Amino acid sequence: MTVDVNKMDGPDAAPPAGPEAIKAIPVRHPGRYVSAAVALAILGGVVYAFAQGKINWGAIPEYFFDDRILDGVLNTLLLTVLSMVIGIAGGILLAVMRLSKNPVTSSIAWFYIWFFRGTPVLVQLFVWFNLGLVFEYINLGPIYKDYWSSFMTPLLTALLGLGLNEAAYMAEICRAGLLSVDEGQTEASHALGMSHAKTLRRIVIPQAMRVIVPPTGNEVINMLKTTSLVSAVQFYDLFKQAQDIGQGAGSTVEMYFLAAAWYLIMTSILSVGQYYIERYYARGSSRTLPPTPLQRFKATVLPTRRPKGVTA
Repeated sequence: MTVDVNKMDGPDAAPPAGPEAIKAIPVRHPGRYVSAAVALAILGGVVYAFAQGKINWGAIPEYFFDDRILDGVLNTLLLTVLSMVIGIAGGILLAVMRLSKNPVTSSIAWFYIWFFRGTPVLVQLFVWFNLGLVFEYINLGPIYKDYWSSFMTPLLTALLGLGLNEAAYMAEICRAGLLSVDEGQTEASHALGMSHAKTLRRIVIPQAMRVIVPPTGNEVINMLKTTSLVSAVQFYDLFKQAQDIGQGAGSTVEMYFLAAAWYLIMTSILSVGQYYIERYYARGSSRTLPPTPLQRFKATVLPTRRPKGVTA
């Protein structure tokens, strides 16, 4: 008779044999080290090349807060805000027209979007700026009459060129947002007696904002950078001011670096604002919102507080 000692009960029974500990061997990735070394070598080469170049780095801090540069920054921000207001307002109107069952309004909206999305912004700016060669006067009857050259100022040219072009892109963004809302929402609103306009304002648009906001934030940042094109129509934005200072002071490249630094600062601030706006409109789509960068920083750097009465 044989007895399995592993199945014996009592104090003399042998403990069951546990699974053998797994020895995890990390997988080597030599390609990562090679790619990191190559990237660092390229970065070092670029830094060395600029360090050896004939660049007057002292001119950048000297003119960084120059009155002309600050005026250009303000003009750039003003043009960005006004152009986006025109673009968003026109985009919402065009999106509603595009979704209309009226074939005339829908076709007009489609043609507008097709035309302005299909032609470069710089070409549109030059067309507006040079229409004085075609029309000597602008005549709105008893309301307004003047020479076209006096009427079409650089600011108005920039607003029309950027704002009307942006409306075409915002129309497609708004249309995508409106289509993302389930049709049952509209049908339920109409069943409750709400008009079409009130349904859009109270039901559809608030739900569509979650889809509309992220690409709109990208459009704002893109608009800020696109304003540099208006220097071609003699509007004194940041790029135009930096360009003129560089030509006068003999520091052309340095002033381009200065303008790039200001654009980076402004776009970084707008990116932070975009993040929190997206977070605000995402409240209804997820149970728990992801932590903000500040919350992640506190969780990583600051020690975790233990509740009272809990010991390690």
